[in-house]
Amino acid sequence: MKIEIISGSPRINSLTRRAALHLKNWISQNTSHEVNIIDMKDWAIPAVQSVWVSLDKVPVEFQPLAERIFNADAYILVTPEYNGSYSPALKNLLDHFPKRHHKPFGIVTASPGAMGGMRASQQLLLLVPALFGITSPYMLVIPAVDKKFSPDGDLLDDAFQNAVHNFVTEFLWLSDKVVEEKLTV
Repeated sequence: MKIEIISGSPRINSLTRRAALHLKNWISQNTSHEVNIIDMKDWAIPAVQSVWVSLDKVPVEFQPLAERIFNADAYILVTPEYNGSYSPALKNLLDHFPKRHHKPFGIVTASPGAMGGMRASQQLLLLVPALFGITSPYMLVIPAVDKKFSPDGDLLDDAFQNAVHNFVTEFLWLSDKVVEEKLTV
């Protein structure tokens, strides 16, 4: 299965990227799934003017990104909280690729504050069905993200390992079932 982790912050020193790196490493080390990170800081996507429904509709400079989006079997959205919601860069990306029919999504929010992006997670719960995606009900909400993960994605707070394990296990269970079902139809 191909999993794309979308690190939704365009900031160079993004704290949420730490969580994305940790999840990529965890999945790579503990499963046989192919997992990569689409980092919003690497893509200067213009404000949406038209949706990209197929590779031939995508401007040449964004075709490598589009191939990854179109070929993914599942996605993990990792975002900081911006004014009670997810990042505008993440929203802009998803608006360019609006219909991810029957694709599984994991939701991860993070903040240096005590709430861990809880309001952003609630907003993403509304967005994913609008994309025709299927949300894993077990979300990963990360308060004090700067104290949980190093800049390289290493876990700094061993007590948080259980939350990561539960999130990834539930996300992969759902993703495996959905992808398996698609193969049998």
